[in-house]
Amino acid sequence: MFDGSQRRVVSLWFPRLASDRVLRGCPLEGPFALTLKQSNANRLYCLNAEAAHQGLHQGMSHSDARAFCPDLQTAPADLLQDQRFLQILRRWATRYCPWVGLEGRDGLMLDISGSAHLFGGEEGMLNDMRRRLMRAGLSAQVGLADTRGAAWALAHHGEGVAPPGEMLPALQSLPVAALRLGEQTTTALARLGLRQIGDLAIAPRAPLTRRFGSDVMMRLDQALGRHPEEITPLADPPHYGVRMTLPEPIGIVSDVMAGAQRLLTRLCATLTTQEMGARVFEITLRRVDRDTQTVELRLARPLRDPQRILPLFERGLAGVDAGFGIDQLRLEATQVEPLPARQITHVSTRDKGQLDDLITRIGTRIGLENIQRFLPADSHIPERSFIVAPAAYSDPASGWASANPRPLCLIPPEPIAGTGPQPPERFRWRRMSLTTGRATGPERIAPEWWLEDDNWRSGLRDYWRIETLEGRRLWLFYTPQNPGWFVQGEFA
Repeated sequence: MFDGSQRRVVSLWFPRLASDRVLRGCPLEGPFALTLKQSNANRLYCLNAEAAHQGLHQGMSHSDARAFCPDLQTAPADLLQDQRFLQILRRWATRYCPWVGLEGRDGLMLDISGSAHLFGGEEGMLNDMRRRLMRAGLSAQVGLADTRGAAWALAHHGEGVAPPGEMLPALQSLPVAALRLGEQTTTALARLGLRQIGDLAIAPRAPLTRRFGSDVMMRLDQALGRHPEEITPLADPPHYGVRMTLPEPIGIVSDVMAGAQRLLTRLCATLTTQEMGARVFEITLRRVDRDTQTVELRLARPLRDPQRILPLFERGLAGVDAGFGIDQLRLEATQVEPLPARQITHVSTRDKGQLDDLITRIGTRIGLENIQRFLPADSHIPERSFIVAPAAYSDPASGWASANPRPLCLIPPEPIAGTGPQPPERFRWRRMSLTTGRATGPERIAPEWWLEDDNWRSGLRDYWRIETLEGRRLWLFYTPQNPGWFVQGEFA
């Protein structure tokens, strides 16, 4: 009879987690594998069962695999999506117990102590796990024991159940690799004749510790329950959402704004505790007829100050049709970013955020992506010395680092009459006759050979800053390889 105080641990190993994830969304017939670039070679990362039956294995080069199996279908691996999928499985596993932790990149560890009776015992719980995972299209191997190490060993090398208090009989026939030892260590132990856990358990401890260190015996003691090993459950991510149910329906904008203020105060308190700021808010208004309306607020900067956020909601909430009344409000921060706390000083010279609030107000009308700013780029080519980026998703630069001034207005090169490397004394540009009063230069700019730009195929350019007697301040350049003069900009 199982004692409720006895600790019991389940290890879930998904040997084909990555390939099963992909095939769930796009089922395929025949051998299939995911590839990953390792050491400048494209190698197999995860295979389905049919590919393994063809003799392929993980780490095999893609070219060799195609030679052995011409009908092999492949796709690139996505490690980030695999980890997200494993997190989803972790949340699913909390249906069996609250203590669920990750085990590497393809496994879960569950502490089911005291919860197996809810599923009719341990056998009923394991059968329910296997049935649900099979229905979901996931291949899994399950191990159950008193310790984390024993459960891992059974899942990876035996897929069985160790009765309570009988770890060594259940593990003694498994290879020493089941103790989570490195390949070099297992090879060295095999040379000494210690190939199974039972052989290692009866071997003298002192010589093994002197030769291999304390890791080998510690792993053995963890598996047999002589050395404690905890399971650290991952906490669920914080939920940035609050809700308010009203005793009486409301419909006036001022009442809705008052409710939104109360929700913002609560939500921003949570954001402050987590040192996060919200980029996107969504407030959902439920009417008494169960119809809902959603108002979205996209901010130019992450914020958690309710006094600054509330006025930005006014335009969206003013256009809501309350119908016969609103009886529930729900506010959620759907996109958050880290916003660490800042030191407060008696000197207040920083930006108060008025520009960000203005960008937000304009962005609610025309879209945040349509409000753009110029930013400096790392290039000495005039046309490539700047980029255009959305103001809401970029920080303003302090200035362009250039030893020579650049014109505020750049135009495509326009030819003018002139001969020789010195600026012409008189020239005609855009139907205007201009006279050179002062010329500063030249500044020689060479093309960037690694970029293909037809405008710079002529080679070097010598730039001059020309101040004309008529008041025009132009930026001219001369091309020595193909002699000619051009106007490319005008100073303010």
